[in-house]
Amino acid sequence: MTFRTRMASALRLGCAAVALSATAALAQDGPIRIGVLEDQSGDFAAATMVKVNAITLAAEEINAAGGIGGRPVELVVYDTQSDNTRYQEFMRRVLQSDKVDVVFAGFSSASREAYRPIVNQFDGLAFYNNQYEGGVCDANMIVTGAVPEQQFSTLIPWMMETYGKNVYTIAADYNFGQISAEWVRKIVEDNGGTMVGEEFIPLGVSQFSQTIQNIQGAKPDFVVTLLVGAAQASYYEQAAAANVGLPMASSVNVGQGYEHKRFTPPSLKDMYVTTNYIEEVDTPESKAFIEKFRARFPDEPYINQEAANSYIAMYLYKSMVERAGTTDHAALRAEIAKGDVCFDGPSGKVCLDPKSQHMSHNIFLAKVNEDHSIEFPKVWENIAPYWLGEAGCDLTQNDPSEQYTPSNPPTK
Repeated sequence: MTFRTRMASALRLGCAAVALSATAALAQDGPIRIGVLEDQSGDFAAATMVKVNAITLAAEEINAAGGIGGRPVELVVYDTQSDNTRYQEFMRRVLQSDKVDVVFAGFSSASREAYRPIVNQFDGLAFYNNQYEGGVCDANMIVTGAVPEQQFSTLIPWMMETYGKNVYTIAADYNFGQISAEWVRKIVEDNGGTMVGEEFIPLGVSQFSQTIQNIQGAKPDFVVTLLVGAAQASYYEQAAAANVGLPMASSVNVGQGYEHKRFTPPSLKDMYVTTNYIEEVDTPESKAFIEKFRARFPDEPYINQEAANSYIAMYLYKSMVERAGTTDHAALRAEIAKGDVCFDGPSGKVCLDPKSQHMSHNIFLAKVNEDHSIEFPKVWENIAPYWLGEAGCDLTQNDPSEQYTPSNPPTK
């Protein structure tokens, strides 16, 4: 079922400090309309309903504090049902009919690539608040999720030093898994390791007996798991039942689908995940975020990294609009180009990179223990999304609207 929610909370005075002239001009207009296209049902809903709640929480906070430059926030929410055709349908609707100022959209990379040409066609502005395989150089996109140079460039060398240099990757068979596996392969080889196996699993597959036999035969030191969705998550309990007994490394599990909460211990024992946030992060900022989130949404099963990214994105957008004194996209990109659009949020201070419009992160190495509790053996602080800029993406100079990979970098 699809549904649409419009929300505009009552205003009260006390907006964040901005130039009075810009605030006054901004306040003369009507509500700032934010489209929210997220999977509230379907295969990815367990990881994505929390994003809608995080956006709602931020919108209510912003409205209670006076809105954005004196204008209330109005959310226009559609359930995309984990269906890429619905992303395309609803993206056209929010940009053409609903006339939203900005869109927060998408979980899977396939959904992002389904709607991204439409955003470009109508010169919209979209926030993609998900961890992903990296490489999108597009002025119409702002990415708040972590990328490979933040997750794999930290995780894979640490795993190789700790457990050994023979690596086996199993990944979802679409652009996220394929490009992420390419990053893993490159980093393993650059660090003197060996890929002893690599498999790409179609979405919807839930039986892994052959894959488990292949892993056992290859005898890797650890397995990189880049599996996505409810069906593919079946791998973990099946591997535990088969006594695979190998450490696992992931950029996507736990931080999105909270498998350590959903599955019976010890099926995720010795999984290591590089994540920019999970609710076990024990900092004052994290605790404050969890407290207000639970107060507003007491039935939320888990507060994942996408929830934090979505919440942060709302405040980054607020800052950009108030600084620019307008919702005009060119003016907002000019603010990003200054290099100081930042926010102190649940995961610490983050900033938008002007060249790629991606976000810096503190990266937490989360280890799943035998009882599925979480500990953090290491934290890498303030890791920039550096690869795209070093490879030649510079949105302050030109806009190719392309996605690049290590084997297909930008042409400088």
